[in-house]
Amino acid sequence: MRILIWHGYLLGGTGSNVYTRALAREWSRLGHEVVILCQERHPDIYDVGDARVVVPELPERLLPVFVLDEYEGLEARLLQNFTQGEREAYVEANAAAIRELLPADLVFTNHVLMGAAVGRAAGAPFVVKAHGSELEYAMRGNEELSRWGGEALRDARAVYVGSEHIRRVLEDVVGQVDRVHEVPPGVDVDDFSPRVRPQALRALLAQVRDDPANPGNRNDRLPDEGNLARFMSFFAEPEPRVVYVGKLIENKGVHVLLEALHGVHAHAVIVGFGDYREELEAMAPEGTLFTGALEHRHLVDLLPLCDVSVVPSIFPEAFGMVAAEAASAGVPPVVAHHSGLAEVAAGIAAEYPPDYADLVSFPTGDAAALRERLQKLLALHDGERRALGLAARRAVLTRWSWTRVAERLLET
Repeated sequence: MRILIWHGYLLGGTGSNVYTRALAREWSRLGHEVVILCQERHPDIYDVGDARVVVPELPERLLPVFVLDEYEGLEARLLQNFTQGEREAYVEANAAAIRELLPADLVFTNHVLMGAAVGRAAGAPFVVKAHGSELEYAMRGNEELSRWGGEALRDARAVYVGSEHIRRVLEDVVGQVDRVHEVPPGVDVDDFSPRVRPQALRALLAQVRDDPANPGNRNDRLPDEGNLARFMSFFAEPEPRVVYVGKLIENKGVHVLLEALHGVHAHAVIVGFGDYREELEAMAPEGTLFTGALEHRHLVDLLPLCDVSVVPSIFPEAFGMVAAEAASAGVPPVVAHHSGLAEVAAGIAAEYPPDYADLVSFPTGDAAALRERLQKLLALHDGERRALGLAARRAVLTRWSWTRVAERLLET
């Protein structure tokens, strides 16, 4: 098949970016011809298999986003702050880029907005993957955008959601939607796998040595400068370690984790970037390590060096990719019990011995309950905690491998 994937953003960092490049890689490995339309200026640093990357030129360099970040060569502006004329110009520019690449057997677009609107304007049969961020951050409560998104989805041949939660959110925001299929995101189960810690540390340090320079940490999307020495110091002692990976914004609940860590015999490593970082650093317990943004190549070795992974979001999540990746690496995750995170927790808890099933999640925003879960997990013998990690990995292997996800999307 010839497959066009339209994705309005980058190929690294956040959930839909990772989703796009992983899907492109898997479809490419399955023998399909894949082209990604996105705004990634440096595609050569990512593994997308044999997929080709095309970067459409944007009118006035305006990029509609759901959370404000810096984008090289572009002016990011919240989608809800675009004028109608700016929205129409953006859609037509991207639809024209798709039309230049037709014919295709499948046009796969990301996000209800702007993906469905771009797919419809391109004039070819298309499908849409609703990720959730567009629904929660831009469309919910905005009648104009919700109506526009619902109208665009009517022409889609299929609409994919990653969880039952997002199916409900989708209909809550845009109304009744037909031809909806639930296919969860996937995990690179070969890359995210249990590793012997001395080997994992050597591999992580080798990756950090190859990081690009980031003087004064001016680029939020790059790892912090000085990470090599800081990692060597952080992992020099056999202390219990808790890891968080994600955006450093208030909705992600990192402050809940930091509050919970007070009184817990463990050090935290906080991976990510965002406008809440300064406040988080001020409240973090002594010994907490902030790394800045890290990529897939770092995380496959960083996660096995940690004892517990925490996803403390206080805002709805479409799925819980970070928790699934940690589980695949054999690291027991603890997640806030809501939205798509609860579905991931249920899948992992089903593989745990009954006495440990309640350690997978905690009530949203409840730092005391999270502290209790962390203390119980960290009090386990290494062998017991390792057994839980392997049980969590079994859940991933049977439910969320990328190969199976890529196949299911084409089957439906």
